[in-house]
Amino acid sequence: MNNMARMLVESRNRLHEQGKALIERAERENRSLSAEEERQFNQIGEEMESLRQRSDQLVQFQADAQQAEDALRGIGLRGPGADDGGEVTAAFRQIANGERRSFELTATRAETRLLTEYRALSKGTASAGGNAVPTSMLSKLYEHLIETATLVRAGATVFNTDSGANMDIPVTTAHGTAALVAEAGTIGQSDPTFAKRTLGAYKYADLIIVSNELLTDSGVDMEGYLARMAGRAVGNALGAHLVTGTGGGTQPTGILTSATSGATSPTGTVGAPSFDTLSDLYYSVIAPYRNSPEAGWLVKDTTVAGLRKLKDTTGRYLWEPSIIAGQPDTIFGKPVYTDPNVPATGLNAKSVIFGDLSTYMVRLVNNVRFERSDDFKFDSDQAAFRCIIRGDGILADQTGAVKFAVGAAT
Repeated sequence: MNNMARMLVESRNRLHEQGKALIERAERENRSLSAEEERQFNQIGEEMESLRQRSDQLVQFQADAQQAEDALRGIGLRGPGADDGGEVTAAFRQIANGERRSFELTATRAETRLLTEYRALSKGTASAGGNAVPTSMLSKLYEHLIETATLVRAGATVFNTDSGANMDIPVTTAHGTAALVAEAGTIGQSDPTFAKRTLGAYKYADLIIVSNELLTDSGVDMEGYLARMAGRAVGNALGAHLVTGTGGGTQPTGILTSATSGATSPTGTVGAPSFDTLSDLYYSVIAPYRNSPEAGWLVKDTTVAGLRKLKDTTGRYLWEPSIIAGQPDTIFGKPVYTDPNVPATGLNAKSVIFGDLSTYMVRLVNNVRFERSDDFKFDSDQAAFRCIIRGDGILADQTGAVKFAVGAAT
């Protein structure tokens, strides 16, 4: 499996060189890319992204399989391939077969091995685990939720609570400062400034309608299908608000809502960032956060094509493709993550985010409700499944830990 991932990375790097050759040929001829060259360049970018996802999935597949094996071994159970027989899996199979109507997955009633998986899957990771081998319905749901909530897997700090009661947390809005003091002089007071913010538990839900013919088809992995559909649906809904949510008691406060501007794209470029834009944004984040291992970039997929063309003052490309399977590409040595919820480049658009993404706090309430109804679609012989999860988010340090680049007004 490692050899296959390495081959995918090597193929991706060859494509990257082909893209560079297109740009360098146009530069030598002192012209822009032709329409055909632009099409080729964009196609190369799409193929590179596909190869990256496949290599990431292979690496994550192996890591999650080993993690599941270790978790099961730790409590004396067999590894993958063994008969699961757990309470949660058995309960889900009963609800899919119509033998019971609902169940609630909670940490207090889950088995020890599920707690282990839950903690691991709640941490921000460098890559999505789209094809991981889970050992329970709970891990499948959270796996696909995290796969689509990019900010979570990009390194946001995730914590879980037993209930959805409001939580007041301090948010740093200014740091204290020190000053030179003469001998026997009075030391001035300079305290950090905090603001109190409340983390709630906003509800995200999805309704899935499945025909009873499909449910009774023994050749269909209904557990995997429903987990994938429900996890991705609630993950997409929550993930969108973690980026652009307005807060104010109606939805989570997104990272763009809490962050401040660090750079502005030049005029006449319809908001597209330049080398100077990214450099200004990079250094607008204060050094401890800029140099943090959790620092990274967050952009929309369509913005990547433009970023891959940028060069520094010495003619070197800013974009550095990863040579390690499972690791993201980098700019200025910091990983680049893509999220469809980040605005595209445009006039006045906040299209590039950079900073210590671990300073963004994501709260997930420690349960997933999964329910079935045979009455809702009784007239069409279909079963309805409902998945509900609750969460919230906010940037905990608003002194310069995360900044964004905004497009110029013209």
